[in-house]
Amino acid sequence: MPDPVTVLMDAYPKIFFACHTRHVRDPKTGETISAKQASILDHLDEEEPLSLNHLASHMGVTSATMCVAVDKLVSLGYVKRERSTVDRRQVVLLLTRRGKEVADSHSVLDSGRVQAMLSTLDSTELRAGLEGITLLANAAERYMATRGPAWKDTESE
Repeated sequence: MPDPVTVLMDAYPKIFFACHTRHVRDPKTGETISAKQASILDHLDEEEPLSLNHLASHMGVTSATMCVAVDKLVSLGYVKRERSTVDRRQVVLLLTRRGKEVADSHSVLDSGRVQAMLSTLDSTELRAGLEGITLLANAAERYMATRGPAWKDTESE
């Protein structure tokens, strides 16, 4: 049997690159935001604040680079800055209601591309593929339940 880690790490990028969305649209205004901006929104929450430094570190960019990106999202009304309730010297980031709507309106994968990819499988392959991806998703949920929020994971940074 081939190494499962190697198999998964080889397969996942192929699926991602074939099916990922390149742009996200604001469902109310139709304004387009980039995949990178959408990814920032995906890492933020309406209630759980996150510091810009934590976000930058997790996403592998400098704080200055993240600041520029967040400034744009603030100007669009998707993100707000607030003083931390724990340390008033620190500024934290939160999604606005509009930012939450944008984040909720998209998926990292384009459903049309996923449908086109799945249509190349016969029914037996489709069933096996869906069972396999479901098993992996369940394993991911179990793993994340032991790790806490992904942005707190500094192991790979």
